[in-house]
Amino acid sequence: MASVGVAQFHQVFFEESLEGLDVMESSLLALDEGGDSELVNTIFRAAHSIKGGSATFGFPEMAAFTHEAESLLDELRDGRRAIDGTIVELLLRTVDCLRGMFARAQSGQPLNNAEAESLRGQMAAALGRKIEPKAAPSRRAGDHADAWRIDFRPHQGMLAGGNDPLRLFRELAALGELQVQPVLDRLPPLAALKPAQCHLGWVLELGGPATRDQIAAVFDWVEDECELTIEPLHVVADEPAPAAGVPAGKPPAAAAVHGAESGSVRVSIDKIDGLIDLVGELVITQSMLDQFREEFDTAKLALLQQGLTQLARHTRELQESVMGVRMLPIGSVFNRFPRLVRDLTQKLGKQVKLELVGEQTELDKTVLEKIGDPLVHLVRNAIDHGLEMPDRRRAVGKAQTGALRLEAFHRGGNIVVEVSDDGAGLNREAIVAKALQRGLIASGDQLSDEQVAELIFQPGFSTAAVATDLSGRGVGMDVVRRNVSDLGGAVAIRTRSGHGTVFTITLPLTLAIIDGLTAAVGREHYIVPLVSIIESVQARPETLHRVTGGGELFRFRDEYLPVLRLHQLFGCTGAQAAIEEGLLIVVEGDGTRVALLVDGLIGQQQAVVKSLEANYRRVGGISGATILADGSVALIVDVAGLIRLQSRSKAA
Repeated sequence: MASVGVAQFHQVFFEESLEGLDVMESSLLALDEGGDSELVNTIFRAAHSIKGGSATFGFPEMAAFTHEAESLLDELRDGRRAIDGTIVELLLRTVDCLRGMFARAQSGQPLNNAEAESLRGQMAAALGRKIEPKAAPSRRAGDHADAWRIDFRPHQGMLAGGNDPLRLFRELAALGELQVQPVLDRLPPLAALKPAQCHLGWVLELGGPATRDQIAAVFDWVEDECELTIEPLHVVADEPAPAAGVPAGKPPAAAAVHGAESGSVRVSIDKIDGLIDLVGELVITQSMLDQFREEFDTAKLALLQQGLTQLARHTRELQESVMGVRMLPIGSVFNRFPRLVRDLTQKLGKQVKLELVGEQTELDKTVLEKIGDPLVHLVRNAIDHGLEMPDRRRAVGKAQTGALRLEAFHRGGNIVVEVSDDGAGLNREAIVAKALQRGLIASGDQLSDEQVAELIFQPGFSTAAVATDLSGRGVGMDVVRRNVSDLGGAVAIRTRSGHGTVFTITLPLTLAIIDGLTAAVGREHYIVPLVSIIESVQARPETLHRVTGGGELFRFRDEYLPVLRLHQLFGCTGAQAAIEEGLLIVVEGDGTRVALLVDGLIGQQQAVVKSLEANYRRVGGISGATILADGSVALIVDVAGLIRLQSRSKAA
């Protein structure tokens, strides 16, 4: 029997199984809140798929672990066991443990650990059975042989759990040459035969250098549903067994796959059909333009213009469709928060109702994978710092259950994600006192509410009196702003004492293409991202002020902004030195506004971002480059990086 290499399918199996775990977790949370019993069937189906796939693709430890969860779910499904918080909590921990097992499988590490064995024992105990901890394999005669006899007698109900003996035989065939002989002593008369029951047994002979442990691992996931005897035909010298968690007969490298970030994107057939249609339109347009290659007749100029217009339109549509292939719904990130909120509220003794809005809003896969951590920080802070304890909420006339809302929507050419709560809002007095203590502000400073709110984004800033595992160590909000800035986005905050806080994250739809203004600085062109621009203004002499040390300030709507001369920062020659004759672009990054001095604006355009670091080296204040229509290169300004450069130069 020829063996089938299944390692090539591991990544797809991992991705589908992790999606199944997400389904299990969300259904368990809904079940915990009083959902209907149909959710148990959904959870059971997901667990059953994971168990079957684990056995098929050579992960018997994971299959055996999931088998215990499946048995527990079967009792819930049949009504033999009541659904309560204890069982839900045990199954949620099982989901977490399986995620860890998948992570170890992806990196080629042993799947089982103490937590997995402990949870498996707890599930078995809940089922009224006891699983002895697995001891380290001992070196005994008969652990290794060049041929084996395997007596395999399944229990009659084994097939009902979806366990297929042929799948086991395929796994054994991957270890060596397999001969299969059926045992018919339990086969009933045809009239009494029940197709859903297993009436056969098998005697198997396996030739090859397989170990007892490798053979036993194949049957590990059905060990409670069969009678099994494994005996050597010829004993050979002991050899080191392969590392646990690696499929038998495969080196550790064969089990290693991609890391946490998925290397693939699932695309709907509608998007593929749209791309095919657009390519067809491009082919038609190309045929129209090809007739001008051999000869050009001025009488056909209108036809040429029509063809070029069609080419521009189809190219733009194709660009949008291709970018759409990378777009995924933000719901895949939002779905992690019901579990997080449940765990935090139980730990803190608070009551919180989570509302998710706009889960179908799509954004680029790269942005999606990197926005999760900032959102986790904001949700944890909202529950820990913002929302009050139930008795405190009742005392101020609020419902004892706090409201936490995550919402995503499109605004302009960007994605906006808002995290809002109806808690106490930011504690202005505590923030100001902490800022005074750390020397961030002076005693007489009169700060607006917006300026006070910005203080929480300072590195290491925290008003918590005692550091806990949730907060108080000054790590969080500065990381949120830095991570969002790295994605080309911005974070804003609105708060109202006693009524709650709203964090607004503005993100680009994609990191591959940005909308920006092209500015001239001497003989160079720079692109300033539109998401960072507040306004562009012509400076008047009375709005400019010079300060000690050579700095320049520009008065912009009752506030003074530092002026950054791009030609000085980047060493451009031939640039306009007089501020009054240039143009100031007011931009914001990392919560700080500055005015960039440029010679003038050329226009707005979409820029295809090319990595400067990959093709040259990292340059402070520059996030990338693009190629303009005339073939020249324009650098893309990193506003947050420029502000950090300015801060470092002032400190020096």
